[in-house]
Amino acid sequence: MKSYLHKSSGFTLVEMAIVLVIVGLLLGGLLMPLAAQVEQRRIGETQKALEEIKEALIGFAIANGRLPCPASATIQTGATGAGLEPAPFVAAGCTNVAGALPWATLGVNETDAWGKRYTYRVTREFTRTIPQITFASCAVPPPSNPTLAAFALCSQGDMTLLSTGGGSILSSTVPVVVISHGKNGNGAYYPQGTQLPLGTDVDEQDNQLITAGTATANANFVSKTPTATFDDIVIWLSPNILFNRMVTAGKLP
Repeated sequence: MKSYLHKSSGFTLVEMAIVLVIVGLLLGGLLMPLAAQVEQRRIGETQKALEEIKEALIGFAIANGRLPCPASATIQTGATGAGLEPAPFVAAGCTNVAGALPWATLGVNETDAWGKRYTYRVTREFTRTIPQITFASCAVPPPSNPTLAAFALCSQGDMTLLSTGGGSILSSTVPVVVISHGKNGNGAYYPQGTQLPLGTDVDEQDNQLITAGTATANANFVSKTPTATFDDIVIWLSPNILFNRMVTAGKLP
């Protein structure tokens, strides 16, 4: 009888290496879309939260006749004063017009979907106590001074929204702006009260807090399609929307 040598039916090392490479490529192809889906979900959650913040600001203005002052960006969550507009409140309005969103005062979430605080800037004239007899931003004084609001229908915000630094104007005379600093978080504050490093993108720099979280570089803010270095999400309350809601609620004129 003849004897036969049977060849092994297993994989060689080379074949195993090829299989592992193919599996790695397939997994990589699956993970990249999954990561993109997660990121898109976070963007959507933050955009929804910002719309809720806008409504909360309008509700606060209707209830109090003014917009809230910023919270301190450097107070740690859980500490006294965290998320609250500063006390005591003064008739002339906020001492600092920029800082963290006063989330506890408004009853909204403290952070965006990436776990960073929202940046908030407001026009001082819109934060004063009631009543007021002067309205410096009005080109022509109001026919009669409002009795239920700190600002008049002729009051103008001091902020401008741009499509890019030095670019076209999206909205002007804006009374309040709220910013999520996106995935990269450049310049954002953590709930611990610490700030991430400022970004190098000049358009993001316009949206970031400086001076220990109490100011912005200027009154110009940028809202545009995300790029490799810009991913801020910006909302603002236009004066027309604010005035219309105040009139409807009987707070103005």
